Amino acid sequence: MTLRPTANHPGAAFEPTGDPMKDGVGPASFADRADRPDLTLAGEPKIQPMSMLEGFHVDKNDPDPRGMSVIAGDGQKVGECVDIWVDRSEPHICYLTVELDGGARKLIPFGFIRVKKGAGELHVKSIFAKHFADVPEPKANDQITLKEEDRIVAFYAGGYLYADPARAEPFF
Repeated sequence: MTLRPTANHPGAAFEPTGDPMKDGVGPASFADRADRPDLTLAGEPKIQPMSMLEGFHVDKNDPDPRGMSVIAGDGQKVGECVDIWVDRSEPHICYLTVELDGGARKLIPFGFIRVKKGAGELHVKSIFAKHFADVPEPKANDQITLKEEDRIVAFYAGGYLYADPARAEPFF
């Protein structure tokens, strides 16, 4: 079991026993959704990389994140944004692909990114540089399943509490 009670009475709070971001507990929890992509009405994968699609672009009035440095919550540069994943049914950005300094590619849910356009940087506060290697990855490079989406988002969400042990302590 990846959790244990903090006290020996019914209703006691639980605490993680392993790596909660990998074990999927607390804010890093995820549903066991279908391992298939969400589909458009035409039966095609709904979320795909912009580099593989025709007719999608970043508006000239918006900053294009491709080429921007990705900065982790500990202030370390982890890589560079190389692609944008969009929802084809309701056109908006869902994920960015970061190519890590070691060459691996990981997805970052767009809601976890703060764009610093003057600095040309993308900040990801929830996780630190050391965590990027453990971000779950989609099996395919041209689509993402519902199950993979949940696990990726849960990993970043869990980082808000678990990336730094000081975050799990009381604020007072």
